[in-house]
Amino acid sequence: MGIYLNPGNKSFQTSIRSQIYVDKITDYLQQEVLEELEEEYGELLKRWDIGLAAALRKIYAKTGKEFIFLIDEWDCVMREKKEAEEAQRRYLDFMRNLLKDREYVSLVYMTGILPVKKYGSHSALNMFWEYSMADPSFFEEYTGFTETEVQGLCGRFEMDFEETSNWYDGYKFRQYQHIYNPQSVVEAMHRHKFSSYWTSTETYEALKIYMDMDFDGLRQEIVQMLGGGRIVVNTLSFQNDMSNFKTKDDVLTLLIHLGYLGYDSKTKEAFIPNKEIMGEFENAMSTGGWQEVMNVLKASEKLLRDTLLCDGRSVAAGLDLGHTQVASMLTYNDENSLSCAIGLAYYSARKDYRLIRELPIGRGFADIVFRKRNQGHKDCKNIEVIRILRNLFAS
Repeated sequence: MGIYLNPGNKSFQTSIRSQIYVDKITDYLQQEVLEELEEEYGELLKRWDIGLAAALRKIYAKTGKEFIFLIDEWDCVMREKKEAEEAQRRYLDFMRNLLKDREYVSLVYMTGILPVKKYGSHSALNMFWEYSMADPSFFEEYTGFTETEVQGLCGRFEMDFEETSNWYDGYKFRQYQHIYNPQSVVEAMHRHKFSSYWTSTETYEALKIYMDMDFDGLRQEIVQMLGGGRIVVNTLSFQNDMSNFKTKDDVLTLLIHLGYLGYDSKTKEAFIPNKEIMGEFENAMSTGGWQEVMNVLKASEKLLRDTLLCDGRSVAAGLDLGHTQVASMLTYNDENSLSCAIGLAYYSARKDYRLIRELPIGRGFADIVFRKRNQGHKDCKNIEVIRILRNLFAS
């Protein structure tokens, strides 16, 4: 027999926002399941006020039947009530008592955004094989749409594949190099329009909270990712909740699990993956605290026009202004920081161009090339490019 628990259903999410219901989470879950068990096994138990685990033990003892548990959005409590640590602890203790080392358990399958919560170095639910967005293992192709699937959808709905990639390509795993946001791809195909479909109107406010946690230079690394850079992240120290942060890696790991950052599992690097997510970062920064960066982003349209007009003086002035604005967040003479400053200065160009770093050009490398989208990248003879060299900063 199967037992389905859904702490994340809409009515329950609404209920747990009040402290009264937070304190009764386990009572709610037990009542829901016990009512269904009573319909099937009512003749086996004289009392149903003994708790779910005890009831299942007695049913197993009398029938020998094992149960399969399906638990959807198991981490809803951690996400909706971040500060209610005691309620979270009781909830996890309930789950452990219900599921761990019980003979009536045949299989437990849980889904959620966050990995299983830990208590310090110990896990309350350490009997699971765990797969996450940082390490999906053989579930890679099931974490979203694969590139092949998206190509098929684009052909079916007559949508441009490269622009779809530009908007919704996200994680990069070992075998599947491109995993797309399925909800947004489906919306774009049906509406025949590229836009931000994954996030809600209040999402950027939640993102801003984590962006403003300037742990150990976190703001600098967010600026680098906005400029097209990648940041190495240690995902192992994360405590698997949304409130206990000790390092910038903890915050970055949470943003990976929440979908705000892409993750390359081979290089262990985080990055801002697409236009949909870039828009959320822009919204979060626009509400204050990131004025220097916003000034650079707003000026990027003019810089692109000046570049295409071959106005060297205006380009040099625009790049200098851009670098000056974000200099306090970057290491001035670091090559990666200079590349980041250029990427930020040409932020608007990334809507129509793909940023390529260190592209071989015959004699040496171009530090940064912006390749026009919808054109091949191997034959550079007919590609419109913008080559930005470090000596522009030397003047």
